Formats: sequence, C-alpha cells, structure tokens
Amino acid sequence: MTNIHHLELFYYVARHGGISEAVRKIPYGIQQPAVSAQVLQLEDSLGTKLFDRRPFKLTPAGEKLYQFIEPFFSTVETVTDEIRGHASRFIRMGASSTILHNHFPDVLRAVRKKVPGLKLSLHDAIEPDLLAGLERQEIDLAVTVMHGQTPAFIKSQPLIRLTLALIVPAESKIKSPAELWKRDKIEDALICLPSDEAITKNFATGLRQLDVDWPPSFVVNSLDLVETYVQAGFGIGVSVHIPGAKLGPGVRRVPLGDGFEPVVIGALWTGKPTPLMKTVLDELQLRAKALVGGGEAQAV
Repeated sequence: MTNIHHLELFYYVARHGGISEAVRKIPYGIQQPAVSAQVLQLEDSLGTKLFDRRPFKLTPAGEKLYQFIEPFFSTVETVTDEIRGHASRFIRMGASSTILHNHFPDVLRAVRKKVPGLKLSLHDAIEPDLLAGLERQEIDLAVTVMHGQTPAFIKSQPLIRLTLALIVPAESKIKSPAELWKRDKIEDALICLPSDEAITKNFATGLRQLDVDWPPSFVVNSLDLVETYVQAGFGIGVSVHIPGAKLGPGVRRVPLGDGFEPVVIGALWTGKPTPLMKTVLDELQLRAKALVGGGEAQAV
C-alpha cells in the first residue's frame, strides 16, 4: 500500500519545484535529507522516476501522480479549518503598501462589524507577486492592478479606474507633461515600478505613441518608494492618482493626459469565494463607489 506521508511530501516537492524549496514550505519541521529519502522510497515503491532533479521537471509519471493528488492535499487544510470553524473567520489578503495603508483599515473595520472575531494575514506585494501568491494558494484575495487577461484559474472583480500621473518635486517648474515631451532630451531621471507592472507598461505605451524616449533610471517595487525617491531629489516618478492617498511634503502630482491608458484596480481570487470573501468583496465595492462618488476616480 502506498505511504500517504510519502505522497504528501511529493506533493510539496512538485508544487514548489524542488526538494529544498519544499522543505521551506512544508508546515512542519522536516529536514531535506529526510524528504529526499522518503520521496526515493515512493519512487521505488512505484517503480518509476517522478521528477528530474536538476533542473527540476516532473516526468510524465510524476505529472500524472501530481494531478491526481493535488486536489486533495491543496484543500485538506481548508476543509479541516472549516470543520474547526476557523476558516469562516480567517482570510489571507494581499495588496500594495499604498492600498494596505490607505484603504484596507476602513474596509476591514466594516468587515469586522459583520464578522466578529475576524482574523487576518496581510501581505504587502506588487502585482506579479500577488498573482504568484494566488497561484501558490498562499493568499485568498488580492487587490491589485488588473492588466490584460488574467490566468484562467483566477477570478476577478474590477473595482476602480485610476489615471496615471507624474510625481515631481514641489519646486519643479513643470506644470504639464507636454513641457517634457517638447524637450530634445529629458535629462530628469525617471523613477518607476518594474517593467512588468501595469502602470509602467501603460506609461511606456504612451511614450511610444508620443515618440518620446525616456528610459527608467531607478526601478523600485512600490509607489511609496517612487514618492520617496522623488522627495529625495533623484528625479521624476510615474504613479497614479490614488483616491484618499495624500502626497508627502516636497512633491506634487502632475496628471498625464488622455494618451496614457488608466489602470484598473480589482479584486482577484481563485476557486469559489467563501462567505467571508464575499463579505470583503462587498465592502471593497462599497469603498470604491464612495471614492468615485467623491470625484477622486472613475467607476469601472
């Protein structure tokens, strides 16, 4: 009879792409040699190799086994939590630091009134990392920029559309972006998010349409850092007009025109939403409508 514990260890190895990574993710203490030995025992009992070690790749037999056991091991914790009554009050959420600071407190206060004993795990991350967290089932609900078509396994709900803007030093003489586009060469350093972020993609597309060459000089991983480095005098930043978020001292916002596509902020999740997730989604939509009603953003 196949050892269930060996199957569980193989599940973590296959899910996380290798034995060393699996050891860091297994929710109980176990050393790498023990995992290696027990997975070898599983291969011996099945009479076949399940994966190549370097580089890691599942064999056809390993892929078949993983597809069979994944639905069970990926949901067993959720089921046991539901039986204990824990899952109905616990949610793992992810968003950018700006959203976490400016909007989540009000949303979660409203949720807590409806769900006494609410328990949270909050993750500060940018768009690509949040998508990866959803795929690895490390978070339940993400609020982030939606760009292009999301993977088939991800469900989404658009919330609000935000316009792009430049962040410039308060003493800068720039009143409109057109003043930059007229220059033969833009000498100011450009500070922006990574190239795979929707804000940066939309900005780059707008520059191409204007036939403007302005490569980034500083790449940072949050809008807060964009503002920080503009404040420190390192250049001009690319951001969005975020409802409810006030700029710090020493900087101001210069809106970009219609030639720059806005970004859509939405809620993302996988699978069937739990009642708690539905409650959070409802409050996120109410928050978005309130911001739109205040004239700070566009409805989606």
